[in-house]
Amino acid sequence: MTFSKKFSPFYNLALLYFIVSFILRIVLLFHPITQSSFTIAESLKIFTLGLISDFFVFVTASIFLWLYLIFISNSKYNKPSGYLILAVFIALLIYIASGKSIFDEYGGALPKIVLIFVSIKTLFFGLFLFLPKYRTKIRFWLFTFVIFLYVLLILQNAISEFFFWNEFGVKYNFIAVNYLIYTNEVIGNIMQSYPVVPIFSALFIVTGIITFIIIKNSRNYIEEIPNFAEKLKITAVYGLLFTASLLAIPSLAKTENSKNIFVNELQSNGIYKFYLAFQNNKLDYFKFYKTIPNQKAFALLKQQFPAISGQNTSREINNDSLEKHKNVVLITVESLSADFMKMYGNKQNITPFLDSLAQKSLLFTNIYAAGNRTVRGLEAVTLCLPPTAGESVVKRDDNKNKFSTGSVFLEKGYTVKFMYGGDSFFDNMQDFYSGNGYEIIDKSSFAANEITFSNVWGVCDEDMYNKAIKVMNTEVQQNKPFFNHIMTVSNHRPFTYPNNKIDIPGNIKSRDGGVKYTDYALRQFFNKAEKQPWFKNTVFVIVADHCASSAGKTQLPLDKYRIPALIYSPDLKPEKYTKLMSQIDIMPTLFGLLNFDYKSKFFGQDVLNSDYQPRAFIATYQDLGLIKDNVLTILSPKQQIKQFQLKTNNKAGIKSEFQIYYDEIPLKAANKNLIDETISYYQSASYVLKEKEYQIKDLGQTIKNRKLYAKVR
Repeated sequence: MTFSKKFSPFYNLALLYFIVSFILRIVLLFHPITQSSFTIAESLKIFTLGLISDFFVFVTASIFLWLYLIFISNSKYNKPSGYLILAVFIALLIYIASGKSIFDEYGGALPKIVLIFVSIKTLFFGLFLFLPKYRTKIRFWLFTFVIFLYVLLILQNAISEFFFWNEFGVKYNFIAVNYLIYTNEVIGNIMQSYPVVPIFSALFIVTGIITFIIIKNSRNYIEEIPNFAEKLKITAVYGLLFTASLLAIPSLAKTENSKNIFVNELQSNGIYKFYLAFQNNKLDYFKFYKTIPNQKAFALLKQQFPAISGQNTSREINNDSLEKHKNVVLITVESLSADFMKMYGNKQNITPFLDSLAQKSLLFTNIYAAGNRTVRGLEAVTLCLPPTAGESVVKRDDNKNKFSTGSVFLEKGYTVKFMYGGDSFFDNMQDFYSGNGYEIIDKSSFAANEITFSNVWGVCDEDMYNKAIKVMNTEVQQNKPFFNHIMTVSNHRPFTYPNNKIDIPGNIKSRDGGVKYTDYALRQFFNKAEKQPWFKNTVFVIVADHCASSAGKTQLPLDKYRIPALIYSPDLKPEKYTKLMSQIDIMPTLFGLLNFDYKSKFFGQDVLNSDYQPRAFIATYQDLGLIKDNVLTILSPKQQIKQFQLKTNNKAGIKSEFQIYYDEIPLKAANKNLIDETISYYQSASYVLKEKEYQIKDLGQTIKNRKLYAKVR
């Protein structure tokens, strides 16, 4: 057998990986979510550099295959070395099983994983040692199993990348890393959203067929096991390729620099993108982003908030009128894009109730979500600060005792609750809200007879609203005003909901159906709420947590952040507020309407004040944007800054205040003032979080809040 054939397991699997990756890129290129066209040069870049990247990623990923193959031999089972090796395995197994090994110091699942691995190695070594007649057959089936796993992982990864693209319009990112943590909800979502059994049945059949072909062309490796000298050569070749790959992969990632984001995503390797997302889940602003001296950052911030002093955002908010201690119900609606509503141009009539309620409310027509995940929306309306780099504050370790909308209400003597129809453990909501003085009402609080329908995300919105009304009827008897924050779940894949409620059946799993049922459930809630004694003394705030999709051909596509928001109260005069604003402004604006006097740390502002300067914040977990004066400024890691002139891409038949589409044209000359202002916002927000300036620092105040919270409970 020639030396080149010793690499047959590697190059046969590599060939499969390249073919699958090529087909995947073709599929994603023509996917409906890929809203872009590509030049010949861009297409060549996608497939050429993409293939080279795939090669180096495969080399690094095949390290486990190399480790397995390089240790295949017969000589190690000879006497007495075989018995000595077995004794070492048994001793190691006893050591790990004792519970006092070095692995136990790391805790978690590591000791169990190592124990299982060593147990399997010990078992098979014993079989090879004591059953030499069956050694060839056992080795063949083990070899087949290893190849089967690699084939399965290659195909499974391609399927996963497709479905992730189908949902988000990008390769793996930070969201994919989060999904590994919440496996129950994610797996349940997949099970309910897609035909899993047919997909996986086909996957295993195809995997079996491909494995058979590869084994047929690669079994020479185990039939003529390389000798020691040949293994050294294999190791030398692989070692050189592995080292080259470690250097080449990051360099190739730097070539993903097209202005068309879809070009960069299609060129990239999904596995490496996942690795980068895993590595960058925590981003230190001061390490990765462009900075200015802190004194300058807060001096610029002082132009927005004249009352602040020093390096914090503390200031007194005073109103001339008497405070209105009305009940407040804040409803953050899952995945409600602005373009689902009629006023923004939707012609499918899927939000008839919200469309009608908007005409009776203080309607904010030009408001942008802070991010593209639920935790970002919750962070925005609860903490009212810009979306800082990395993970949302909701999911950080240091997420408790923050200055929040809840703390303002607690100070005013309100009962404060967070209501969620699912398991509030998801996305760390329980830890965050309970750690900030909220009482939690989630699915675990429901009696069996209170649930008429549920899916993997929780009870349907109607059940949640019915529960909320029961809770509010109890609260009003305490002679205290209440603040209840409700997070909906029904407008989320798999988009299942009770049948016979709307004209789109719940079992067809339609996005339009999810939106329309969400709207229907909201109507039922208001119909029932109107009959309650507390209704006339209650203010309702309705705002989306984020849009339904974040995919676009630019870094931060504005239409993917435009959301509906309104404030309704029976005695509130209907009007439209058309100036640019951020999701972080909605609650400070409400406090202004209620004439609240309070000491604020919020970056969010009362947009109805005459000194408000229109701007909005939009971000991913790493790209931080400021919209102001028709310019979008984006701060990115490695101190990168981009600016775009925003030109409205008008759609016929839609009023100017409801136009949501913009062309983002790169600025020819940088607007230094806007760059510094953008930096000042994000740098100061990062600073106050890092230095714990956003805490409720006064101990007496903290104790007072906790006592109020204890009374509520």
